[in-house]
Amino acid sequence: MSGENDRMATTRLDQTLVVDTALRLLNDVGLEGLTLRRIAKELNVQAPALYWHFKNKQALLDAMSTAMYRRMFEAYGDLGDVTWQERLVHVHRALRRALLGYRDGAKVFSGSRFTGTDHAGPQEDHLRTFVTAGFTPSAAARASFIAYSFTLGFVIEEQSVEPRPGERNPGYDVEEREERMAAEGYPLAAAVSSDLFQDYEARFEEGLRAIVAGIEATLAPAASR
Repeated sequence: MSGENDRMATTRLDQTLVVDTALRLLNDVGLEGLTLRRIAKELNVQAPALYWHFKNKQALLDAMSTAMYRRMFEAYGDLGDVTWQERLVHVHRALRRALLGYRDGAKVFSGSRFTGTDHAGPQEDHLRTFVTAGFTPSAAARASFIAYSFTLGFVIEEQSVEPRPGERNPGYDVEEREERMAAEGYPLAAAVSSDLFQDYEARFEEGLRAIVAGIEATLAPAASR
């Protein structure tokens, strides 16, 4: 009993330690397996100790998303003087890479609330690029949300097929799907199997180009196109 207490005493528990541990465990157990009890076991503390820092799992997910976002922006730094098209593409490429860095990363990020205002600076820079190009703040926000929603949804679907780089869910065998659809009389559905469940890098870039073209056609002022 004293040994367990000694281990608990040597663990300096704070929010940063809990979040870092949770993000590391996420790659091993996924979102469903990431429980406060599992994190507490990894930290050699009792689960109730975590409730001093996070009242429930959603509060922890909020903090994890905040950390993911912060690391993403630290990785690419100041973009400098770029067009709104370049910024939109760069930011959402970076977001996809950040989400793919964690098993179920997109699911963790989806619906979470940031725990501070660290994101406000990058957001201000992002919106300013659009406004400088002639967008209204409202149009800039809507354009950004369209690209963000596409990226988040894309990665959720991508990670359902490929949970981690180099892994593939056995339920998404393209050849098996093609054969089954063709045998059951659905030649078009068979033909698009590889388009739906392979080559995600190219599909994402294709989607970003479509997003930029759509924003240019519907939200952007003519001078910025």
